[in-house]
Formats: sequence, C-alpha cells, structure tokens
Amino acid sequence: MAFFDFLSSAGKKILGKGDDNEAIKNEIETSFSELPVQGLVVEVDGETVALGGVATDVATKEKAILIAGNVEGISQVNADQLVTLTQISEENVREEEVFEPVFYTIVKGDTLWGISSEFYGNGSKYPLIVEANLEVIKDADKIYPGQAIRIPELVV
Repeated sequence: MAFFDFLSSAGKKILGKGDDNEAIKNEIETSFSELPVQGLVVEVDGETVALGGVATDVATKEKAILIAGNVEGISQVNADQLVTLTQISEENVREEEVFEPVFYTIVKGDTLWGISSEFYGNGSKYPLIVEANLEVIKDADKIYPGQAIRIPELVV
C-alpha cells in the first residue's frame, strides 16, 4: 500500500497540544459512531503518521487514512500495517481485493459538483462523494483547499 501524501499546511489543528499519537488516534475513533479499527495504533514521526490495526472494511480503512492525513502538520500517512477483516480472514488475498484508493486534494475554486463531474462525468453524483467522506466533510457547502477526500468507486 505504501505512503499516502497530504498537504501538511492544511487540516485540523490538533498537533502540539500534548501526545500527538493520542490526538490523532482520538480523532479517528471519535469520527465514527462505532469503533472503526480494532487495536488501532498511531505513531507520529515528524510529518508522517503510521497507522496499524484491523479495519472493519476497505471504506473504513480509507476513511482512517483520510482523517489522519487531514491533520495540519501531517504530510504522509503510512498504512502498511492497517489491514481489513477480509484481508486477514483469507489465507491468500486475491489480486482484486488489493485496492488502491482514489484520493483527491481540493484546490481553490473546486466544488463538489465539479469534482463529481471530473471523476464521474456527472456533477449530480456529488452526494456519493459527500457520503463517502462524512468523517472529513461535515458540511457539503464547506470544503477547503488542501483538504483530502476519497473518491468512491462508482457502482453501476
């Protein structure tokens, strides 16, 4: 899976107020209604955060990566040790189960309609993007440059 890059000058300001590992861990855990990652481990080293644990599904894994990356001061998230239940429940992970999430970093002038048009060819599908990013998009009318979001696969 490797590293995911983020804009370190944008995001929620939670670092430098005590234990940075705990701050990001708490941010991930409180962003979900249920505990999203069993055995969640967070290690901050400079501008990089490493995540470990077992996510309930791929979407949860992607959201945890986004929440950690959308913290001001974080430029990379290493999710090599963050796996899903599916990955550990099967002896051999099939090729199609290895996912490469699509992340997009918002730039000045972007709208969710425009982003939806770019990725789906249809701006009216923007609610799919909002739904997939509820943990980082609290209000569909308030997105900001530097914010990273995930673009869910369009299921036809």
